[in-house]
Amino acid sequence: MKAVTWQGKRDVRVEEVPDPRIEEPTDAVIRITSTGLCGSDLHLYEVLTPFMTPGDILGHEPMGIVEEVGAGVPDLAAGDRVVVPFQIACGNCWMCMTGLPTQCETTQVTSEGMGAALFGYTRLYGAVPGAQAEYLRVPQAQYGPIKVPEGAPDDRFVYLSDVLPTAWQAVSYADVPEGGSVAVLGLGPIGDMACRIAQVRGAGRVFGVDLVAERLRRARARGVETYDLRSFDSEKKLVQAIRDETDGRGPDAVIDAVGTEAHGSGAARLAQNASARLPRRLSGPFAERFSVDRLAALHTAIELVRRGGTLSLTGVYGGMADPLPMLTMFDKQIQIRMGQANVRRWADEIMPYLTDEDPLGVDDFATHRVPLSDAPHAYEMFQKKQDGTVKVLMRP
Repeated sequence: MKAVTWQGKRDVRVEEVPDPRIEEPTDAVIRITSTGLCGSDLHLYEVLTPFMTPGDILGHEPMGIVEEVGAGVPDLAAGDRVVVPFQIACGNCWMCMTGLPTQCETTQVTSEGMGAALFGYTRLYGAVPGAQAEYLRVPQAQYGPIKVPEGAPDDRFVYLSDVLPTAWQAVSYADVPEGGSVAVLGLGPIGDMACRIAQVRGAGRVFGVDLVAERLRRARARGVETYDLRSFDSEKKLVQAIRDETDGRGPDAVIDAVGTEAHGSGAARLAQNASARLPRRLSGPFAERFSVDRLAALHTAIELVRRGGTLSLTGVYGGMADPLPMLTMFDKQIQIRMGQANVRRWADEIMPYLTDEDPLGVDDFATHRVPLSDAPHAYEMFQKKQDGTVKVLMRP
């Protein structure tokens, strides 16, 4: 089959690889009909290269048709249409039963000290072959795949794999009071969808911050009060502008949907690049012990949120030596929640919104739909924010 493989920093290729097959009774194999390009994939393209191996298959946002199931998968059959969550979880352990499948005790990558295994996401998360491919082996298929109805196009449901539950969890963790205010930093796919979800869940005012014109335009068209980061001389002026709209306090909650690739912090960027350039036997240990995130977005979130407010971190961070303004965080009595989205925890709450009325705008959420063979160009275009790229779907 054809699959998108990682070959080095900013080097992805579509190659022929062996077809997946059933290896365990709880496996399924699906034929992928749509698969997404995620902002998290750009971390592999740029920042997390020390944890990658040439030939790794990328991607973690698939849906498709079940081709084959193992004997331990009683509720799926060939021909079922399914969305596959990005994390691999058993559904039966204590963590899964508590609503935390990202911490699944069956698939935890204990050798790396990490949580549940993920599709297509470095050795830290199990080096499981990913979903930007024609076919996908799905471990723990007795729990993971979400059946969806026939009829509507893939765009209606494919975001259940990641975008929708990640944005839903970000808003849930933000704990925005009814009629309250929330600022979303970063209007890429997750930030954009978080704004939409906050609106349908009762937020009174939603502020969106970005520096890409197309992203600001998309959010503004849906009633978000947008702020172009390029229009401010400093972070403090941006913060003050939003405070002026919230009785001088700041919003009740701030969602950081940017993560480690935020603009700013040249020193942190140098450290990221340095680890990526080291020989492979050294780059992984260096990154594990000394990695530093670019924390511009997080620092802005801490400054912006009102005293006693909540920060919800959904942008990916991977640093182990990050300096944080603990005095400010403690003094402001900020509450912080974060983590990978627990897809199956939220799927049933999201499904009623995936109707013909389309309140979340999923049917036209993608800005680009390309064949799998165009993946290298799609990665470059998305990383450079060219041609109004916000969300790319690939069709094998």
